[in-house]
Amino acid sequence: DVKVVLAEPAGAGLLASGTPTPRNADGSPAESHPAFNAHPIQGWTPDFIPKVLEDGMKLEIMDEFLPIPDGVAVATSQELAKTQGILTGISGGATMWAAIETAKKAPKGSVIL
Repeated sequence: DVKVVLAEPAGAGLLASGTPTPRNADGSPAESHPAFNAHPIQGWTPDFIPKVLEDGMKLEIMDEFLPIPDGVAVATSQELAKTQGILTGISGGATMWAAIETAKKAPKGSVIL
């Protein structure tokens, strides 16, 4: 079985808002998403929902939505460096935090990607 978990910064909950990005006729963003707020996770959640993601949400393949609380991305990236010798940025810390939280609820023997 495959379980799809989607994560985004809690402080910039574009998907959580349920509001689509205003778009031009060609599908490009017409303006900044109304739910956008600046957040520290570089490379995650620009000020619009990418069209491919917005269209993909209509497929209803997501099993769980996981907001990334403020501060855990930085803390997790620092913890990875201190305890595992893994040097990663804030987005890597956010991804690992989401994977760890997912693993806590997963059945024994699950593979988390």
